[in-house]
Amino acid sequence: LTDPKAEQEMTWAIAMIDNIRSARAQMNVPAGLYVPVLQLDADAAAQQAWTRNETLIKRLARIDSLTPAPTAPKGAITVATPGATFAIPLADIIDVGAEKLRLTKGLEKLTKEINGLQNRLNNPNFAASAPPEVVAEANTNLTARQDEAAQLSAAIARLAELA
Repeated sequence: LTDPKAEQEMTWAIAMIDNIRSARAQMNVPAGLYVPVLQLDADAAAQQAWTRNETLIKRLARIDSLTPAPTAPKGAITVATPGATFAIPLADIIDVGAEKLRLTKGLEKLTKEINGLQNRLNNPNFAASAPPEVVAEANTNLTARQDEAAQLSAAIARLAELA
C-alpha cells in the first residue's frame, strides 16, 4: 500500500528541510532563529509539495516566510532542491567576516591534522610495524577529516559569495 506521488512529495519535503538545515549549520545561523527564505524558481511538483507541506517544512527548517523572488540578493546563499531553488538572505543575520575567519581557522587546523595522518600512512615503517587495525583506523580518520575539510571549504566558498 504505497502511493508513489505521496512518497515523492515527502521525499522532496525532507530534502528541502535537510538542505535548509545544512546551509544554516554551515553558515552558523543561530538554531532557534526563524529566517526568511526566497523562492527563486520551482516547478509544478515542487510548488505542490511546498503547498501541501508548508507548515511542516516551516517548523522543521525554521523558516519565517517564503517569498517569490526573481534573483537572489547580495548576501544570500542558494539552496537547491529537486525542481526548485531557494535563497536565504544572511547579510543581516550573521557577521560574514567573523564567520569566514572562524571557518578558515578550522580548515587550517584540519589541514595540519590531515597532513600528519597522510605522513604517518605514507611512512613505510608505520605501515610495516603497526597492527592492521591501527592502519585501518588511521585510514578511516584520514577519510573523515578529508570529508570535514571538503564541507568547510564549501562553507567558505558560500561565504565568499556573500561578501
